[in-house]
Amino acid sequence: MSAIRTVRRAGLAVGAMALLASCTPAVKADAPAAEGTAITATRQGKRPAWCPEVKGHAVDCGSVKRPLVTGKPRLGTVKVSYAVVRHTAPGAAKGTVAVNPGGPGETAVDRTPVFAAGLAGMLRDHDLLLVDPRGTGRSQRLPCGVTDAEYRFGTRQQQRDAVARCARTLGPRAEGYTSAATADDIDAIRARLGVAKLSLYGLSYGTYLMPVYAARHPERVRSMVLSGAYPLGFDPLVRPSAQAVSLALRHICDRAPKGTCDGERAVKDLATVARKLRDEPLRLPVIAGGTTYPLRFTEGQLGNLLFESASREAGADPAEPSLLGRLPHALHRFAGGDAAPLRRLVRAEAASAGTEDQAPYIAVVCNDYRKSWSVDASPAERREQYRRALGSAAPGAFGAFSAKGFNEAPTDGGDVCLSWPREGTARPQPTRPELPDVPVLVLSGDLDANTAAANSRLAARQFRHSTFLSAPNTGHVAELEPSSCVTGISTRFLRTGSPGDTSCLRALPPIAVTPVRG
Repeated sequence: MSAIRTVRRAGLAVGAMALLASCTPAVKADAPAAEGTAITATRQGKRPAWCPEVKGHAVDCGSVKRPLVTGKPRLGTVKVSYAVVRHTAPGAAKGTVAVNPGGPGETAVDRTPVFAAGLAGMLRDHDLLLVDPRGTGRSQRLPCGVTDAEYRFGTRQQQRDAVARCARTLGPRAEGYTSAATADDIDAIRARLGVAKLSLYGLSYGTYLMPVYAARHPERVRSMVLSGAYPLGFDPLVRPSAQAVSLALRHICDRAPKGTCDGERAVKDLATVARKLRDEPLRLPVIAGGTTYPLRFTEGQLGNLLFESASREAGADPAEPSLLGRLPHALHRFAGGDAAPLRRLVRAEAASAGTEDQAPYIAVVCNDYRKSWSVDASPAERREQYRRALGSAAPGAFGAFSAKGFNEAPTDGGDVCLSWPREGTARPQPTRPELPDVPVLVLSGDLDANTAAANSRLAARQFRHSTFLSAPNTGHVAELEPSSCVTGISTRFLRTGSPGDTSCLRALPPIAVTPVRG
């Protein structure tokens, strides 16, 4: 997937890859639909105007009409759209690969040519299925009036208020936006297409969604690749990410040319900067999504910059310093009293923010994810349970950060969902479902603090037969490295059930690092 560009988060993050496996016949007008599902499919002369084109391949597109909430017809339906890139070899496809775009809330259909390029090695004899999850892209966008820029660059209180506002806007519809509902949508499309089994390829949030699919439809899964993975039962206090930030700084300095930077010094500088920002946030205006925000850059904002933003695209262009490669220099200068380099990095990151509505993201993470409190508790009880959870963490559990400071870093964790309603929303996703005994490959970039290797190992342990591989000098997700080593391994696994020769991982070069002076 070196051709696939990741987007945003872990809970937030990623591009896309995975869906469809096993002998996919051409769509037929009279094929039986899954129960409760109405179908609109591509037919001769009725290709949807939005259906993408992929050079050298036929692409079929269609939509399924699904209940918004099963058993609650009064809430209406939602149209879920998909694209199928067909294989080129004669005869039936040997399988179908289903890709999830990550996020949650990222789209896939409009990026079909990019995903097809990334999985070109599969498309001779496999089909590729891309589904826009309900509420996104071509699947009836779901607005709640909270933009990406507003959500990412507001204060923590403003983020909590945005979640509450989003919930009020969605009302009872919020219950319909869950990983389980998206998994069932995918299976309705699978059934409509006549596919017996799917090979699932999940990136970032897709590594959460695809196990949900596997638990709900175990007999329909052939194999799985999970890249940038975290388990269903992840730590709601995100301690693995806090610790992985320091590990990533050590890695890049240890591997850089001698004299570039010192890993232990970088971690000490990080602790100093976190403490300074805890005492006095850095105030600076940033332009995000076309709007100027009077940003208070806090310890939490620093944590988000280091664990989420810096993990994105690390290793995608090893010769050019990425955000991660620039951080040791910026942290050292700030620790010494010069805020200018860090200001430049923050402003550049803000410029990447967009105006996309965050309803699908907020609804899924606040409905599904584990919390540090009981979802049945009152707001006051939730706050107290959260406070106790932070207080019970072991000393040093958050690396260079304080417990409270780092838990204001994730936009899909910490206390951001405290005000999500008890009534009219979905129950959290089960964390220990029965999962099918199928071949599973879990890939992790060893510079990734977003979905840290510790979490990816836990994700692998959810399955009886899994293979875990760490890709050195890569971030979130490893497929972005330009040599196609990682995509070659994942493609081979999808084709054979084995990663085969993985020696190319050892040749992935260290990322460029800005030298630390003074």
